[in-house]
Amino acid sequence: MTDALKRLSEEGVAIWLDDLSRKRITSGNLAELIDDSHVVGVTTNPSIFQKAIAGGDGYQQQLADLAARKVTVEEAIRMITTADVRDAADILRPVFDRTDGQDGRVSIEVDPRLAHNTPATIAEAKQLAWLVDRPNTLIKIPATKAGLPAIAEVIGLGISVNVTLIFSLERYRAVMDAYLTGLEKAKAAGLDLSLIHSVASFFVSRVDTEIDKRLDALGTEEAKALRGKAALANARLAYQAYEEVFSSDRWLALEKAGANKQRPLWASTGVKDPAYKDTLYVDDLVAPNTVNTMPEATLEAAADHGQITGDTVRGTYEQAKAELDAVAKLGISYDDVVQLLEDEGVEKFEAAWIDLLKSTEAELKRLAPEA
Repeated sequence: MTDALKRLSEEGVAIWLDDLSRKRITSGNLAELIDDSHVVGVTTNPSIFQKAIAGGDGYQQQLADLAARKVTVEEAIRMITTADVRDAADILRPVFDRTDGQDGRVSIEVDPRLAHNTPATIAEAKQLAWLVDRPNTLIKIPATKAGLPAIAEVIGLGISVNVTLIFSLERYRAVMDAYLTGLEKAKAAGLDLSLIHSVASFFVSRVDTEIDKRLDALGTEEAKALRGKAALANARLAYQAYEEVFSSDRWLALEKAGANKQRPLWASTGVKDPAYKDTLYVDDLVAPNTVNTMPEATLEAAADHGQITGDTVRGTYEQAKAELDAVAKLGISYDDVVQLLEDEGVEKFEAAWIDLLKSTEAELKRLAPEA
């Protein structure tokens, strides 16, 4: 059942689960996935927490305790989410120790409403790192323009970061630059660079969803032939950029000081279009020193019928560039697509967080002891 996942791991792709809930922790399911499905990390986001907590399973006692203490809804959410992250981090601790801190990590995101506020993002990242208080945590910071200086600052403080919501190649290069700047700050401050880790979450499926929609609107044979190609091409060119940056003189100086490469992480790898194979963004994005974070359905599909044939990224750069160029020649603006996706990504996480605030507030009111 897990031969494909084993092969994927052997090819240098770390398998992380893109989901977390208290039930998954307390039922032993997360531990099973680590033992049986080669899962070596967990990512969360506001939508995942909204779904988990709204589902209610396992949260009632803590919500009742928080209601009795009359805490604010924001504090309640942070107490609940950091408890889940802390417990998941403890379950993954053996993986963290075994991999020298590279894997065995759990990500938790700063409040998405702060995505365009640099000082508040820095303050929230510091607070989350302190609150979870586990060395195998990654603080998620969005790759907005305001997020870039926050990433450099937080890395400079020695806090490990998962940079999220990356869609464009230009922004990805800016993210890697922010990481290197942060490492340089950490080095100047005398911090141990070997303890600082980072991944850059490059989003995949949403690129196809948006570009395919525009190709369908054109309706030509030429447009139809390009469906389902842009997301893979974009991700593969991101890996090319990663190879360039992490072989530069600037990087090599940091590596000598003990720094770790910032791994590309393929995010949004669940296939949205039923016309495509459900393991498309797993099978076709195999490259060394990457992470693929999968929702459970994708993980199960990859285990059942994934086709891992070795490296499917290196050696594809010319073809990938030609495919993106062909899309541009049809009048579809790459810059317009990636900016729209970033804006929508921030908005979706913000909406999920607001829904979570509302549903949690209602529960706190319901459970509050009568005066």
